[in-house]
Amino acid sequence: MTNNINDLLSKLPIDSIAARLGEDPAQVRQASEKILSTLLAGMGANAQDQAGRDSLASALESHNPDLVEGDVNVDDIDTQDGAKIAHHVFGQNEDQVAHQLGGLVGGTSLVRALMPILAPLAMSWLAGRLTQGGAGQAQARDKGGLLEMILGQVLGGGQTQTQAQGPGGLGGVLGDLLGGLLGGGRR
Repeated sequence: MTNNINDLLSKLPIDSIAARLGEDPAQVRQASEKILSTLLAGMGANAQDQAGRDSLASALESHNPDLVEGDVNVDDIDTQDGAKIAHHVFGQNEDQVAHQLGGLVGGTSLVRALMPILAPLAMSWLAGRLTQGGAGQAQARDKGGLLEMILGQVLGGGQTQTQAQGPGGLGGVLGDLLGGLLGGGRR
């Protein structure tokens, strides 16, 4: 298993998601790339301290890595959970994140429609990364460094999360957006 955003993107049922939303698949893929990068960067920002890492590790325990293994069925995605995840990651900055991403990917409404679909997939994918190699989820909780390392790899090969250059040149936007978010999300 690899720890990069393209691995997660390759698992997404882009055509099914696009059909459900009535959007162009190419636009959904582009938006998904940026949204996933931002979600993971937000998780990384919130996990900068031990309390944030513990909170994220605890949340990951309730996400089954199997959701993103094999064929992902859009009907299996809990979008209510996805909305809660996005709110937890971005806190009071959720609207600002959606608005800024919307300016990059074809509108805030597309971002708001995709975020609750993509957030549970990101959590399930991240849970799978934590449990790979035989490390159980409970063990992963005690390994805050493992979670931080995985997020660092996903977001930029060891750079800090707010410096990480996401796919498609999102690094500057993430830096600006998440610079004020380091404490804006809830732990």
